Amino acid sequence: MTQSSLAPAVYILGAGPGDPELLTVRAHNILAQADTILYANSLVPKQMLQGTRPDAELMATGHQTLEVMLPMMVDRVRQGKVVVRLHSGDPSLYSAIGEQIQGLADAEIPFEIVPGISAFQLAAARLGVELTVPELVQTIILTRVSGRASQVPPAEELESLAAHKASLCLYLAARHVESAQEKLLRHYPADTPVAICFRLGWPDEKVVVVPLEKMAYQTQEDELIRTTLYVISPALQGMGARSKLYHPEHSHLFRNS
Repeated sequence: MTQSSLAPAVYILGAGPGDPELLTVRAHNILAQADTILYANSLVPKQMLQGTRPDAELMATGHQTLEVMLPMMVDRVRQGKVVVRLHSGDPSLYSAIGEQIQGLADAEIPFEIVPGISAFQLAAARLGVELTVPELVQTIILTRVSGRASQVPPAEELESLAAHKASLCLYLAARHVESAQEKLLRHYPADTPVAICFRLGWPDEKVVVVPLEKMAYQTQEDELIRTTLYVISPALQGMGARSKLYHPEHSHLFRNS
């Protein structure tokens, strides 16, 4: 067994959208030393496990409950092992780490959270755009619609967020796309570009841009029901006003006009 330089603990890693090359250096180094890796196999492709130790204990958790996973993690750390809990994207978004953190704290098990790239960031990179364009849009909203496992608070319903006409990144909505489109159309013009991003970073990744009025049709035509992100934004229409940041007539602390 390879000697690890890491302290026994649970390391909650953001795997990013699915491309192993988009792991942070910190996450890559921890994965390479881990004794036990619990990964959400329904959301994290196996390619993310490249470079792990041949003797590492791999546990797919797509069918597990917290009541099964938490005792596993606690037990392994108490045995002096390095445990990785591998989540898709960034752990701060829709990863349900709150209850895991509470359980680890109650058991007095140390943990560390390592951030990852979220799907909306890779989506913007694939599209070759900036989601904040001067004088056009300066706000990014990350949201979702209510599902069986989690309800959106009334103050954060999609229609009220759409009223801002910001760059809106909509997660976990493919099963409810008709309703989502209807609410978005109450505020965004029908020809607003929507990027439909399926399994970003996976080998079968697909990105297509359609007008908002065809968002539901295209989703159903492509039979998308999960692992899909929608980016609704006027920024996808093309370049707006130039930023003053690098303009020759703009002065700041490090440069005189």
